[in-house]
Amino acid sequence: MTDTTAVQDVGAVLAHAREELWRAVCARDEYAAGQAVFTALDAGAAEEDVLLDVVAAVQRKVGVEWAADRFTVAQEHAATAIHDRVIAAMAHRGPPPQAPGGTVTVACVDGEWHALPARLLAEVLRCRGHRVDFLGAQVPTPHLIAHLHRTAPAVVALSSSLPVRLPDAHTAITAVQALGIPVLAGGAAFGDDGRYARLLGADAWAPDARAAADLLARGLPRPTSGAVRQTVDDLPHLLDQEYSLVLRGRRQLVRDTLAGLEERLPAMRAYTDAQRERTAEDVAHIVDFLSCALYTDDGRLFTGFLDWTGDVLEARRVPARVLDPGLALLQDLLKDFPRSLDFLTRGRAALAARAARPRVPGAEA
Repeated sequence: MTDTTAVQDVGAVLAHAREELWRAVCARDEYAAGQAVFTALDAGAAEEDVLLDVVAAVQRKVGVEWAADRFTVAQEHAATAIHDRVIAAMAHRGPPPQAPGGTVTVACVDGEWHALPARLLAEVLRCRGHRVDFLGAQVPTPHLIAHLHRTAPAVVALSSSLPVRLPDAHTAITAVQALGIPVLAGGAAFGDDGRYARLLGADAWAPDARAAADLLARGLPRPTSGAVRQTVDDLPHLLDQEYSLVLRGRRQLVRDTLAGLEERLPAMRAYTDAQRERTAEDVAHIVDFLSCALYTDDGRLFTGFLDWTGDVLEARRVPARVLDPGLALLQDLLKDFPRSLDFLTRGRAALAARAARPRVPGAEA
């Protein structure tokens, strides 16, 4: 068998495993899911490839299906739980790998509950021979630092999928570096090019688990122990206090925006409690992403969120323009905040630009 044929055979094995795992996930059949990955391993596929080219690939498809309104939230959670148990079964299937080097601590930042990307990274690093300390989802920074004092790892890998967690990530990055431990950042929250990892001063960024493992193989320099950076050292724009004031007034902003929407949109007065609660959640998300845009001073973060939300709404037959009245009200409420007004103006322009795009078939007029 030539090397090319071997590569083709492994590719076919992985493709078949993806199909079988997808069927198992759709049927919520944990045992069939395990069989799909174990068959691929028995056929010669590397554990790392099964983790990233099968399990991670299917999980990404689950996310796409949820956004397109073809998967419910419950189905997405069930799929994630199945994948988590399959990964654990894979890890315990054979003898533990050798781990001659220092420990890599893998953790999600405070408030980040999407733990599967970090779990996949932890398992890939174990496959590469690292000793890994996986702390899971939502690790408060004080608890993380206390743990690091006891364990003294060589590197901390911080994961975050939600951009609104970037301020928490920044706190964790600076606190870990003050101990003289380098930080490797990863996850969708840091941008597809790592721009927010660089902005927040992380020592390195990786777009995926393979790239992260390659970076760690080359080694990361240790930051100066005891050197404590202030937030404004990295983000001098925060001196205008807009982020702090919007964050502090979040609850009132949401209340005032809801009251304004009821006044401007009389149909809201007939909303059920469930509809009112969902509207409040949507407004809160808008304020949260506006706050995060203020923290990073990057309007792309806010407009990107609105564009993604527009896609999700339209997949559910709700026109994206329903977001505009809330943005208009926030402009009135934040009229004395120049950066906030700028981001809200950009957000409204992004929503208006969607009108020129082809409509989702069946979307409401």
